[in-house]
Amino acid sequence: MSSTTPISDTGDQEKITSGKVTRVAALAGAGAQVGVNYLKHYGKRAVGAEPAIDDLHEANASTVYRTFSKLKGGPLKVAQMLSIDKNMLPDAYRQHFAQAQYSAPPLSYPLVVKTFRREFGKGPSEIFDTFSQSAIHGASIGQVHRATKGEHTYAVKVQYPGVADSLNSDLAVVKPIALQILGLKDADVEPYFREVQAKLLEETDYTTELERSIELSQQTQQVSGVRFPSYYPEYSSSRIITMDWIDGLPLDQFVARDPDQPTRDRVGQAIWDFYHHQIHILKLFHADPHPGNFLVDADDQVVVLDFGCTKQIPDDFHRDYFEFLDADLLDDPARFEAALRTLEIVSDEDSERERQVIIENAMRGTELLGRPFHHGSFDFGDESYMAEIYQMGEEHSQNEEMRSMKTARGSAHSIYLNRAYFGLYSLMGLLGARVKTEKPVLDYF
Repeated sequence: MSSTTPISDTGDQEKITSGKVTRVAALAGAGAQVGVNYLKHYGKRAVGAEPAIDDLHEANASTVYRTFSKLKGGPLKVAQMLSIDKNMLPDAYRQHFAQAQYSAPPLSYPLVVKTFRREFGKGPSEIFDTFSQSAIHGASIGQVHRATKGEHTYAVKVQYPGVADSLNSDLAVVKPIALQILGLKDADVEPYFREVQAKLLEETDYTTELERSIELSQQTQQVSGVRFPSYYPEYSSSRIITMDWIDGLPLDQFVARDPDQPTRDRVGQAIWDFYHHQIHILKLFHADPHPGNFLVDADDQVVVLDFGCTKQIPDDFHRDYFEFLDADLLDDPARFEAALRTLEIVSDEDSERERQVIIENAMRGTELLGRPFHHGSFDFGDESYMAEIYQMGEEHSQNEEMRSMKTARGSAHSIYLNRAYFGLYSLMGLLGARVKTEKPVLDYF
C-alpha cells in the first residue's frame, strides 16, 4: 500500500480528545458556530444587505471540517462519505470534506508508540527494522506508516486511539449538524445513520478487516488488471493492520497526469469488473469507493486498498434491487410499482399524489442510472451523462414535494449499494473511461 498524497501540513496532532463529554462539547461547539454563522447571514439580509451564500457555506464548512478532523473517527468518516456525493453538499463543504479521504492531520509518533505497546507489548522500532515516525497517509479511522524488516517493505495502518469507544456518542451529535447543513429532516437520515453506525463499528475492528481483506483479495484475484497487497496477521491486531507497501498513485493523481485514452479505459475496466465480480458473484463488496482507495501502479494495474467497509448483499435483496436492470420493467407500470413497493420505496401510507411523484422520479432515475448497462459498452467520458445525473440529484434535493414526505424511503440495504454505484460512476467519470458494461447474468427473471 502506498499513497504519494501529502497529508496535512498543519503539524502532527499531539492527542485526540477522547472523553465523551469533551468530544460532545467539541461537536456541539461546532454546531453552535454553524448556527451563529446562519444568524449573521440572515441578520444581514434582514437589514437589506445581500450576503453571499457561498461565504456562509465556506465559513461553516471550515468550522465543521476543522472540528471533525481533530476528533477523527465517526465525524471524519461521515465527512468523507458525504464528500463523494456532489448532490448532497454545497461545493465548499465537498471541497473541505474531500480532504478526509487521505489528508487528515496525522497523530504524533508518541501516540503511535503507545498504541503499539498496548497491542504488542513492544514499540514499532522493536518489531520492524525501520518505521517512519511521520504518517505517510492519514484518514478518518487510522493513519499509515511505512516500515521495513529485512528486504521487505510494509504499510502499517494504526487506528486512532479512542475511535471505537466514542462512535455512538459522536454520531448522536453529528446527526443534527448534518441535518442543519443538508436541510434534511431526521426521518430522512435515520436509516442512513443506523447503517453508517453499524458499518463504522465494523471498521474499527481491524481483526475483522484483516479477515475480510484476505478473503476478498483471494476471491477476486481472477479479475484482470487488479491486484491486492498481501496481509500479515503476525504484525496485526485489533487496532493495527500490516500489509505490503505498493507504490502507486491515487486515482485522482493518476488522472491529473493525463494518461492516454486506452490507459484510462484499461484502468476503468479493471475497477468496473472488480465491482461487478464482488456485487454479483460474491455478493460481498468493497463499499468505500473513493479515489484514495484505488492506486494505479507503474504497470497501470489497479491496487485495491482498505476493505474496512464491506457490505454483504442478501440474496432476496439482490434479486429485488437488480430487477430494475430489466429493460422491460419501465414498460410495465404495474410491475414497476410493485418492484418499488418490494424495496419499500412506495408504501400504502402514501397519498395518491405522493405515489405519483415517487414513481415518476423513480422511472427517470431507473432509466438514467441503468443506461450504461443496456448498450454493452459505455463512454463515461461523456460529460453530459454525469451532468445529467448531478442535475437529477439537484432537482430531487430541491423538490419540495419530495422533501415534504415524512416517511424514510427504501431498505437500509440499499444505502451502501447505492453508494457503491454512485462512487463507481464517479470514478468512471473521473477517468473518462470507456468500458464494457454488459448486464450481469441474473437468473431471477
